[in-house]
Amino acid sequence: MIVCVFNLAIGSNLLFNSYEFIVWFLPTALLIYFILGNKSPTWAGAWLLACSLFFYGDANPRFLPVLVNSFFLNYLFGLGLIQTWQRPKVSRLILATGVFCDLAILGYYKYSRFFSETINPSWIQHWHLDQVVLPLGISFFTFTQIAFLVDASKGKIRECNPLHYALFVTYFPHLIAGPILHHEEMIKQFEDRGCYKPSAENLVAGFTIFAIGLFKKVGLADPLAGYVASAFHPRPAFLEAWGGVLSYTFQIYFDFSGYTDMAIGISLLFGFKLPINFNSPYRSVNIVDFWRRWHMTLSRFLRDYLYIPLGGGRQGAFRRFANIGVTMVLGGLWHGANWTFIAWGALHGAYLLINHGWNGLKIKTWWPKSEKTGFGDAAATGLTFLAVMVGWVLFRAENIQVALSVLGGMTGLNGPASSPGAVTLGTVGWSRLAICLGIVWFIPNTRQFMGEISHCLGPKPPEERWMAPFRWSPTWFWILAAVALFYGAMVGMTKEVHVFLYYQF
Repeated sequence: MIVCVFNLAIGSNLLFNSYEFIVWFLPTALLIYFILGNKSPTWAGAWLLACSLFFYGDANPRFLPVLVNSFFLNYLFGLGLIQTWQRPKVSRLILATGVFCDLAILGYYKYSRFFSETINPSWIQHWHLDQVVLPLGISFFTFTQIAFLVDASKGKIRECNPLHYALFVTYFPHLIAGPILHHEEMIKQFEDRGCYKPSAENLVAGFTIFAIGLFKKVGLADPLAGYVASAFHPRPAFLEAWGGVLSYTFQIYFDFSGYTDMAIGISLLFGFKLPINFNSPYRSVNIVDFWRRWHMTLSRFLRDYLYIPLGGGRQGAFRRFANIGVTMVLGGLWHGANWTFIAWGALHGAYLLINHGWNGLKIKTWWPKSEKTGFGDAAATGLTFLAVMVGWVLFRAENIQVALSVLGGMTGLNGPASSPGAVTLGTVGWSRLAICLGIVWFIPNTRQFMGEISHCLGPKPPEERWMAPFRWSPTWFWILAAVALFYGAMVGMTKEVHVFLYYQF
């Protein structure tokens, strides 16, 4: 009811890149948060929880009970595990029950229709699965809580304040599209009374990072959407296919990178640091390096809670490669209930197997050991970038047939002429792609730009002398630069708000 009333007042759509969020929700949430924080961290935390639940319920109020029931259920399982972790049989039973419940809820909302279409399409109508709506962020808050249960079963969590746990799950900067949090990362911050009081450095740095992310989303990612939609159809021509795939390659990069920056910036405004989740992945020299840079918290989760429990690389080369393949296929399925995501995960699994196999071959054979060269790194980066682009075709296509058609267009099988009604890139479009390529390969990323300012969890970037004049500092020059960037992004925003691509996962 409260959500509906507020929506009537300001209009629904509390996306990070919406006027409603920037002009009304965020300033109001911050002001009351710091007023309460000066009196009681508990009251400030409760207000932040209320804001997070409101933010989530704004998208669709019927999603809210799913989230609330999920964190209540997992909190109870977590308490049971905290009390029984030294009794392995009981602990394993509670853990298995908790994880089963989490996966059952996730499976119903996200995969029931997909598996019904695959096994028996008549089940869709019989069980009314066509009416099931996927709650936003369900994959993120489900995986976050599974990690909590596993850690509790190992004795890594000895106590859990209910308010802090609810905040850990629902904290709105990360709730919809990550990063996937570890319990220990956030609880220590929620317990720190100093985080509930305003810090000038946090406010200025947080605003700067938010402005950078907003510009990435509005100024770089969103304008590419039309080119992408036009190319992903049956039989795109050669230039049409390449233009569309390159556009999507940069659209998803700046969309996800922009969301990550905005989430980190918003969280810093409130005094909390989120883990680094994005680190210039298109500069990777191989596919292993790519997965250390792209969606880093998901990679961490898949490694710690799937790959290693499966046996990791401890049981021989064959078992190691099998574990990599299973992990990547399930990682692909995590992104969506579609064969294209499964194929995308399998392709990246094959990439990783080739990468590891090649490294092993170099070690065991006559392959000369030499120092890295600029040309070699550039060639490796280009090859990795091309491999990732091919994967994005599967990731974006509606089905396998369209993906194969787009790949066929990239190889020239569909001919050179554009299809009727296609949105062609033209000089402006290709220039935009060239600028995007220059940014992702040569311009310092946000983490490098912020330098010594500890704005997120994770190791600081390495010292680079050439970066010294360009590093951010809380001076009037950089403050005014951030204001100008923010103003430019706000001017570029339209009434039609483009959702973040990772909202669908």
